[in-house]
Amino acid sequence: MTISQDASAPLIVVVGATGAQGSSVIKALEESDKPYRMRGFTRDSRKPEAQMLTKKGVEMVTVDPNPTPENKVKVNQAFEGATYVFAVTIPAARTSKERELEEGKMFADAAKAANVRLFIWSGLENYTEISGGKYTHAAHFDAKAEVTQYCKDIGIPFVNVEPAGYYQNFLGYGAPRKQPDGTFVMFGISSPDSVGHLFDANGDYGLWVRKAIEEWPGGETEILTCADILSRAEIVSTLSKFTGKTVKYVQVSKEQQLKAMVATGVPDHIVVMMMDMYDCISEFGYYGKKDIGPSQKGLARKPRTWEEFVKENVEQFNKILS
Repeated sequence: MTISQDASAPLIVVVGATGAQGSSVIKALEESDKPYRMRGFTRDSRKPEAQMLTKKGVEMVTVDPNPTPENKVKVNQAFEGATYVFAVTIPAARTSKERELEEGKMFADAAKAANVRLFIWSGLENYTEISGGKYTHAAHFDAKAEVTQYCKDIGIPFVNVEPAGYYQNFLGYGAPRKQPDGTFVMFGISSPDSVGHLFDANGDYGLWVRKAIEEWPGGETEILTCADILSRAEIVSTLSKFTGKTVKYVQVSKEQQLKAMVATGVPDHIVVMMMDMYDCISEFGYYGKKDIGPSQKGLARKPRTWEEFVKENVEQFNKILS
């Protein structure tokens, strides 16, 4: 169904409308048989992605997510009349934990002021709590978890739709590296058998947000996204299968991983965040001991598997593995 302009249709405000998660939310709701009006947040309405959404019928508004007093007023104004709000924050790795926390609180406060039916929040697990205080530097996880707690504290009706690890990461910083012998290697500190929860963020995240909007029973505050639970060995095996290249996974020491990240120009504070994240996932799991089963029910369609994603994007993978 096309995006509705009918004033009687529910209005959904999408923060980060041109990003991976926000654009996926808009796409998933476009595919629904229910009518929705949409208002999208962007920091630059002139960029092609924003203009394309405008042509589709999305009301695009330019809003700076930096939680200054002036921007808070603009966010409150942009949330007016909303039935539902989807919000995602700029990761602490690109700003700071304090900034991300304040940004998330700004969106939650504005949604409460607008008296929305449901605030859909893109949060993550608190790795400091999951690890019992062992891993305290995964600020990009903990900040989002603290926003989730804030939503509970202020009594807003909300659902935390947690994104799993992105398949897209293996097209970027997580891509295998070419070796002198012509093979490709994915390095990591986790064992080859350790597993991760993964999904197609750009293509499928919106499926779970649509579920939250159309199937929310009330009271439930958490949805865990996931399309595949894969070991490192399975990830590289699939890449080999569809590209015809020899792709391996090699476990390295923490010291080797640290040196490699620093050598590629990763800032020190991000290195610390990432190392704690990897360690916590390896030891305690991406979602801790939570059962993801209930979250996979009631989706509009089956999310893409890793094999399907690689097959659909094999040209991109072949460019990387060349």
